[in-house]
Amino acid sequence: MRIIYGTGNPAKLTGMKKALEGLDLELVGVQETGIILPKARETGNTPLENARIKAHAYYEVLKCPVFSCDTGLYFLNFPDEWQPGVHVRRISGKYMTDQEMIEYYAGLVKKFGRLVAQYRNSVCFIYDENHIYEKEGEDISHKPFILTDVPHVKRVKGYPIDSLSLDPETGQYIYDMVTDESEVTEAPKGFYQFFRRALEDINRSQQ
Repeated sequence: MRIIYGTGNPAKLTGMKKALEGLDLELVGVQETGIILPKARETGNTPLENARIKAHAYYEVLKCPVFSCDTGLYFLNFPDEWQPGVHVRRISGKYMTDQEMIEYYAGLVKKFGRLVAQYRNSVCFIYDENHIYEKEGEDISHKPFILTDVPHVKRVKGYPIDSLSLDPETGQYIYDMVTDESEVTEAPKGFYQFFRRALEDINRSQQ
């Protein structure tokens, strides 16, 4: 099955392809389609609401299987007014570049001290009008990490906060614990189970 992943972020596409290896899927990025998709207005208050908004907007144009993910960044025991949530890149109405994000989040650590952080993911997959699948939860979210104010020298485009990420158990930079940067950008394993179950349901409905 050919499915379009509604993202223009090449690192996210690569990471998802790696996570879904073994499934009978051809995962295609938006840029590979040659179709200009509308800019979905991400007005949701949660990652799932935004994933749903984007997936439906893209499906209306493409009329083929498509899915969208959305992520929120959350800090443990942190004031609500400072929680990034779904606005990881947009602060006070400004859309931040990778470098601006590094500077902003390093600044939060300088202000509040080291922060325990987690990316919480959601996904909405639309096969057709009668087969729509959604999910949120720990199994498709990333493990908690420590945010530091001293960036690692390594950068991966589209993943600036990874340069500030430390392993909670060892205190090491995540980048220093892997031999391949794709290990950092790979989507959580729960996505594999999500799509496996969705494909099984679709196949059953077609028999």
